[in-house]
Amino acid sequence: MSDAKAGRSGPTTSTYALIPKPANLQCMDLQEYLRTRTAETLEKLYNYPTICLAVYRELPEIARQFVIRILFVEQPVPQAVVASWGSQHYAKEQAASTACLTELNVWRVTAIPGGLSAWELCPTFKKNLKIALLGGGKPWSMSHTLEKDSKPRDIAFLDTYAMARWRCVLHYMVGTGSSNKAQDSEGISPDAVRILLHANLMKRDERDGITITRQGFQFLLLDTQSQVWHFMLQYLDTCEERGLSLPDCLSMLFQLSFSTLGRDYSSEGMSPKMLTFLQHLREFGLVFQRKRKEGRFYPTRLALNVTNKHAAVPAVIAEDDKAQESGYIVVETNYRVYAYTDSPLQVAVLGLFTELLYRFPNLVVGVLTRDSVRQALRGGITADQIVSYLEQYSHPNMKLTESAIKSKSPLPPTVVDQIKLWELERNRFTYTEGVVYNQFLSQADFVTLRDYAQSINVLVHMNERTRTMVVTKNGHDDVKRFWKRYSKSGG
Repeated sequence: MSDAKAGRSGPTTSTYALIPKPANLQCMDLQEYLRTRTAETLEKLYNYPTICLAVYRELPEIARQFVIRILFVEQPVPQAVVASWGSQHYAKEQAASTACLTELNVWRVTAIPGGLSAWELCPTFKKNLKIALLGGGKPWSMSHTLEKDSKPRDIAFLDTYAMARWRCVLHYMVGTGSSNKAQDSEGISPDAVRILLHANLMKRDERDGITITRQGFQFLLLDTQSQVWHFMLQYLDTCEERGLSLPDCLSMLFQLSFSTLGRDYSSEGMSPKMLTFLQHLREFGLVFQRKRKEGRFYPTRLALNVTNKHAAVPAVIAEDDKAQESGYIVVETNYRVYAYTDSPLQVAVLGLFTELLYRFPNLVVGVLTRDSVRQALRGGITADQIVSYLEQYSHPNMKLTESAIKSKSPLPPTVVDQIKLWELERNRFTYTEGVVYNQFLSQADFVTLRDYAQSINVLVHMNERTRTMVVTKNGHDDVKRFWKRYSKSGG
């Protein structure tokens, strides 16, 4: 609070800033993530053959062709020659691939005799991609040989373990972490909670503690592979705060993505910091290790091809995930919601915006009420997200009704409209950033300043009884200067 005084006592001013609306979840792929890194950071990352191989794998098809054709050429290749490799019919795709290679610092422009421009691969990327493709260089940290495991773990066990560990994170997000300790033997660590807060998937609330955000609800709607990759990106953003090296962690993550499912690997020779990183991956379900100090670990399906959009390895599909794919939610015109599921996670997600009434072994009954929807809206979840979730997992019978009545949505129109009306109730106010003027010493001072603010169209609100007025933030300086002149002249 600042006091605007000039010559005599003046009104008190208070500035009120608007809280920005929560943004939507931004899920970056590997290329988008690397574009946010500086050229110096990329140079450090390209010192690792595994990172170079992963970057090459995620390039557009035309970009991969360019790289592989000049990989073994020892001199720069003229840009005109590179442009001639593609048909003019694909000029747009070729230009996009050229820009992608430039932004990722995979190649750069150089001059050749005659003043022509040419492309040459970044020496560090070129050297380490050759190592990744042809062999050589330092052995990978996971390449040590091991004796046969006396208690080997099969793929089915690793899939079950991975999803159990990952669901611990999801359960915590929807507020079921404490109630599922019997099902999941281990809870979520404070380190994982910090990542959720850093990613703005959850937020601290003085009244409700840690609660899910709008981005967190969108996060729950993603497939498991996208969830794991987004979560790991947030981890990488904070790894240096833990004393871990970003290139080392990213290289280790890519080594896991190139591993073989069901095979055990050695942790011998890993630095203490990489062993710490391995334990974090163990907590998130990306690797399995019987004991913390055991010298072997098994990568799970969550770690395989974690950055590859078109992964050949199928995703882990549990029974409740199969139910999600086929649809398990029925919504009636009386706002009743029937969910044919026994998954605690799915029930908890429904509980974010419905009032749960009954729960049976394979059925949950809830109702959409004004209070339950408004509670979700206060948490940052939008009406469109609620409707989208119900539509996405609607029962096949509801979709048959949709085709029968020729509706675009399988949900009853009255329910969709009412959810949006409840949201409009909260949006019926118009917010304007401004400055409050109060504590005027006389009615004449108030009237004078009010009339001036009104004359320059910056007055937002005024109350003559309490001698209070609000002006726009942009108009505050003009009103303040007028008050100083008015005070000096003695009114």
